[in-house]
Order: sequence, then C-alpha cells, then structure tokens
Amino acid sequence: MGKFENEAKMLLSAIGGKENIQAVTHCATRMRFVLNDNGKANVKEIEKISAVKGTFTNAGQFQVIIGNDVPIFYNDFTAVSGVEGVSKEAAKSAAKSNQNVFQRVMTTLAEIFTPIIPAIIVGGLILGFRNLIDSVPWGFLDGKTVVEVSKFWAGVDGFLWLPGEAIFHFLPVGITWSVSRKMGTTQILGIVLGICLVSPQLLNAYAVATTPASEIAKNWVWDFGFFTVNKIGYQAQVIPALLAGLSLAYLEIFWRKRIPEVVSMIFVPFLSLVPAIVLAHTVLGPLGWTIGKGISFVVLAGLTGPVKLLFGAIFGALYAPLVITGLHHMSNAIDTQLIADTATRTTGLWPMIALSNIAQGSAVFAYYLINRKNEREAEISLPAAISAYLGVTEPALFGVNLKYIYPFVAGMIGSSAAGLLCTTMNVQANAIGVGGLPGFMAINVKYMGQFFICMAVAIAVPMALTVFFRKSNIMTKTEDDIIADRLADESFVSSAVTVPTITPSSVAESGATLALVSPLTGEAKALSEAVDPVFAQGVMGQGVLIQPTEGELVSPVDAQVSVLFPTKHAIGLLSADGVEILMHIGMDTVNLKGKGFTAHVRQGDHVKASDKLISFDIEAIKEAGYPTETPVIVTNQDVYDVAIEGTLPRQIKRSQALMIARKN
Repeated sequence: MGKFENEAKMLLSAIGGKENIQAVTHCATRMRFVLNDNGKANVKEIEKISAVKGTFTNAGQFQVIIGNDVPIFYNDFTAVSGVEGVSKEAAKSAAKSNQNVFQRVMTTLAEIFTPIIPAIIVGGLILGFRNLIDSVPWGFLDGKTVVEVSKFWAGVDGFLWLPGEAIFHFLPVGITWSVSRKMGTTQILGIVLGICLVSPQLLNAYAVATTPASEIAKNWVWDFGFFTVNKIGYQAQVIPALLAGLSLAYLEIFWRKRIPEVVSMIFVPFLSLVPAIVLAHTVLGPLGWTIGKGISFVVLAGLTGPVKLLFGAIFGALYAPLVITGLHHMSNAIDTQLIADTATRTTGLWPMIALSNIAQGSAVFAYYLINRKNEREAEISLPAAISAYLGVTEPALFGVNLKYIYPFVAGMIGSSAAGLLCTTMNVQANAIGVGGLPGFMAINVKYMGQFFICMAVAIAVPMALTVFFRKSNIMTKTEDDIIADRLADESFVSSAVTVPTITPSSVAESGATLALVSPLTGEAKALSEAVDPVFAQGVMGQGVLIQPTEGELVSPVDAQVSVLFPTKHAIGLLSADGVEILMHIGMDTVNLKGKGFTAHVRQGDHVKASDKLISFDIEAIKEAGYPTETPVIVTNQDVYDVAIEGTLPRQIKRSQALMIARKN
C-alpha cells in the first residue's frame, strides 16, 4: 500500500473521477490537473484531505498544493487512478484547450510582457526618484529642487537617465527578445531586430511629431530610386515591436520546416531576419504605430473626455478582476503607449492601477485585524497585505480576498471610488512604477498632493467596508461555511502537516531551537515578495526568499536529504530533531528538466551545515526566462515557528546566520 494511497483515492473521487482528468503532472510542491470540467471538482472535500494544503486555478490548470511529498503523492495518485502523467509543458498545452481564442491570445500576450515587467518597474523607480530630486521644490530648500542646490545630486540625476533611457526608449528590443523567447525561436535574432527598430540611424520617434514632412522626405528616407522608405525609429513603441517580433518568429518557424538541417544555420537566420526588418519598416511598423495611436486615443478619451468619471470608476473597480484573468499585463503596454504618444509624456491609467493594489491590500489588512488572534489566518493575511501594499496583489487576491469574497468586493468598491477621484483630478504619472504605496514616486509632481488624497480613499474605504461587511454578515457565508467545516472536521487541523519521508532521529522538546545558515550568497528578502503566490502567502511554510548571485546551494543545517527532485531544482532536508526544510531554486525551473543543475548529494544522504548540495547556472535560468529567486522555508510550520535573523532585505553570504526554528 502506498503512503498516500487513501488520500489519492479521496482526491480522485473529489476531483470528479478519472473521466474528468484530461492531463495531470506535478512540480516541486503541487499536483497540476487539466480537467474536462472544473465545476466537478469539489474544492471543500479536496481541502479536507490531510495531505492537501490548498487549491487554486490558474491558466487553465487546477492545482492542488501538497508540499515536499508531492512526487510520492503523484506516484500513488497515478497508480490508483490509472491516469498516465504528462510533462509540465504538455499539461500547459492541454490547459489551452480550456481557453477560448481570446483567452489564448491574452495568455500569449501576458507571457510575452511578463519577463520585461521587472525592467519596466525598475525604470519607473528610477524616473520616480529623478522626479523627486529634479522636479519637486522643497520648502526646506527655499522652494528649490535638490538638483538646483547640489552638484552631487545633479550628477546623480544625469547619470540615472542612462538606465531610464535604456529601459523606455529601447523597450522594443526587450519586446522582440521576449517574443522570440516565448515562440521558441532564436533570441539573439529578436534582439537584433529590436535594435533595428531603435537604431541611431533612424529619426527618433519622439522627434517625428516636430519634424516637418519635407525634412523627413529629404533627410530621413532610404532612396531606392523608384520608391523610398522612411527611416523612422520606434523608440518606446509597443505595438510595432510586437508585430515585428511575431513576424520574425513565424518566418523562422516557417523556414525551419522547409530548409534541410545541414544548411539551416546559414539560411534560416538570413531568410527570417532580413524580411522581418523589411516588413517592420514598410508595413508592420507604420501599421503598429497607427494601431498604438488608436488605442492611446480611445484610452485617453476615456481618461479625459466627458465620461471620464464613469471610466475611472469602472476601471478602478475592474482592475483587480483583470489581475485574476491575467489580462492586467496588457495595461503595461497601454501605459507605455500613452507615455510615448501624449504631448505631456504621462499616463493617467497607471495611478489607478497603483490605487487598486492599495485598495486590495487594505481589504486584506482589515481582514487581518479582524482575525489577528487566529494564527492560521493571521500568518496568511498579514504577509498578503504587505505584498499588496508593495505592488504584488496575487497573494492577497488568491489567499484571502477571492476566498472569502467580501474583502474582494470591499477592495473593488474602494478602488472604484479612488479611480473616480483620480480621473476627476486628472492625476498623471511620468512612468510605470511599483503599483502600491511606493507608487507616489512615479506621479507627476504637480499631481502628487491629489494622489495622496486618492491613496487615503483607497486605504480607508476598503478597510471600513471589510469591517462593515463582516459585522453585518454581508457576503460572509463562504467564510462562515469554512469556519463551520473546520470545527466539524478535525482533520482540517492537520491538513498543513506533511509526513516526512525520513523519520527524525530524535524529538525536540518544546522551546528547543535550531539555527539555520544561509544556503546561498545573494540578497535575502521577505518571503511575501515571491512571484509564486503559494510561496508568497506562506502556504508551504515560513522562511525567506533569496535572490542568488552565485550558483551554489549548500545545506543550511546538519540534516538528511529527504527529497531530491529528478530535475535537481528543489531539495528537501530533515534535521535530526524534525525540522523540515524546502529549498526551491528559481520559479517554474522544473521546465528545464535538470539542464543547468548539478546535484552533489543523493536522497537519503546525511549532510553537515555548509556542505554543497546543488550547483546551478544562474545565467541559463535567466536566459530561459525564469526567475532565479529561491525560497528557503520550514515546511512543518505547525510544529516550528521561524524567526529571521537581522533585517530584510539585506545582502547575505553562504553560511551566515539566516533564521532560527523554534519548537512550539
């Protein structure tokens, strides 16, 4: 009998039986199902299973969170169900069958824009900081800006324009690269194509509007004798870069199928890149520019036209639901297009996005205050609120707000009120920034005061409504049912316990502590900053997130290797006194199938603190488009509390003190 045979049978029944499963796979922490009918999955019954820590649906997949023992659970499940597992990529492909054409297009666009979002956010922070030092007149400086009174800060201001320009002016390079990465074509060709859209040989896109047509016809054309092509750049343009990148990708895919392998290295790149450049400057670039301006015109009409109050209220209310669907990624493209096309080089859309994040964070924070004495709810809701206030709302949405409904509605109403106020006062941002409380840095100076008023509304209204809904029992049936189920079913209490695959050699007494050292060199950050909501909201356990700068993972403690995944991207340890530790190198790195990872231990080995466990290629992970951030967590959080050593974020080296696990 398998370790999880009974639980696997229960899951099979609760998920709708074998006939409801289209595909199943697993990653380091969860089972991933593609179901024929998601409605047949009984979430309540599934979450009562002792091995299950939670469920959620994303990108057409129904995901069941298991923990360290997921490979064992997966084997038992496939044995009792008779369903043959597939690769993660095959599951993703199958999941697309659950999506309509519009959803597939939106998913593709989201996967293209997601890898470049970090650069856009960094650029927004840089421009926001420059905004504070070169545009804000400070009273303590007699109404002058910091740059006007300090040569040093004037130098800093000028220097920071270098990365700011690189990120926004040369954004098409990032887009064409990301398209190539998404389509599985040659990424360096995507980069070259992007450079051909922003080359210094071209008339800068920002100068086109002020350059007379006669001068363009004389000085900014390629003259082929019987026809000419304008030498126009596409700095900061989104749609032209997207269309050009897709043309390159499809050309390369077309020629790969038709040119013999022996000469493909010569002809495929040439026959793909050159026609794509020609198309970009003759058809796709001008067409994309027109489409982009059309989108900007429509959005700008909504933001500034006679219905702007209605537009602000509706967009403010609907942005959070867009995050759930993944469609929110398109707002980055629209914001960038607005900044490129408007005379003021600003956007009125992004301030409302920041306010929506704040509103959802405020609803979660109110939920935390209501339930702060409930340890289970508090340890999920507080990190989720902090994460939302810093611009990442997925932990708040999936961990609390959507689960209990009434905080989500309170957040939407508060965001709607703030959006209406934002458009009333015509608040504008100079760039895309961090979409939470730090978002004020990206706001145009003359609108900063108005934005603070909108922020106050986005904080106060959701908090007040969340408390009101709870006290008035409005939309609280879901939460009440969950509470009733917990009281009625004692097995729910043990649902967060993962039975270790290796028995500890001793049992620690209450109050005993175990010091863990850092397994990596890099930047240690709060776990709530993880891009994966399962880690960010603490479902898997408590600990820290490390952004590695060196590709060597060592043991944080004397322990035994309890789990080593075949793909070598994740490893579980069990200390002698029962502390369970999971280290997951990067996010979605299971897709690399072990490429770039080298294990120095085997499952069952005993290791000492600082012993080498896994070596990994940071650049290979980045080139594949995956984050390298690595959660280091204590998974049996019902038995051990975790205290972080020092402050976060901070730089840390391997074997330096990281955190302490204390037995309850």
